[in-house]
Amino acid sequence: MIIEIPEPQVIGAVILAFVVGVFGMIVYSKIKVLTGNKTQDPAYLSRLEYYERQLIDMKIRMDALDLENHEFETHNSDKVDPVFEKKMEKPAPKDSEEVKLEPTKPNPKPRMPNMGFEGVAEHVLGLITVKEMTSRDIQVTIGRSREHTSRLMKRLFEEGYVERNNKVRPFTYQITEKGKSKLANQEQPIPV
Repeated sequence: MIIEIPEPQVIGAVILAFVVGVFGMIVYSKIKVLTGNKTQDPAYLSRLEYYERQLIDMKIRMDALDLENHEFETHNSDKVDPVFEKKMEKPAPKDSEEVKLEPTKPNPKPRMPNMGFEGVAEHVLGLITVKEMTSRDIQVTIGRSREHTSRLMKRLFEEGYVERNNKVRPFTYQITEKGKSKLANQEQPIPV
């Protein structure tokens, strides 16, 4: 049996290709390690967490504003603004006169008054009757501290007025039948 040995140029080309491949793999692994460290940098991760918290806060505020706007529209859909009515009653000015419109200031939503646990609890139960809310949503809406809101929601949960959805983070709360009956027994409606 005769074995044919290839020419030296072919053997050199195969060895050169192997060396270039090994060198390329080494360079690739070094570059990958260097670029991969950026995601492991604690400063980089803390910046990402900071921006994520900012986005979550903005989303919660937007949801709270949407909820307030929706409630304002439903409560005032049949009412006409008295300032608008007065402007409508005035006769139209002549062409030579200048029309001066005075800007009207919107009536700001009154701050939630200081009230005891029962008043705040009933207000929160009224809020979560509309839709499920997180503790942060409730905190922003009622204008209380995080600790106050957490204690309030824990107490409402323990007393059985609300259910906590543990499947999502942050937890969302929804009203139970016991909470609805508490609202039904209330003498005056909750200002939502």
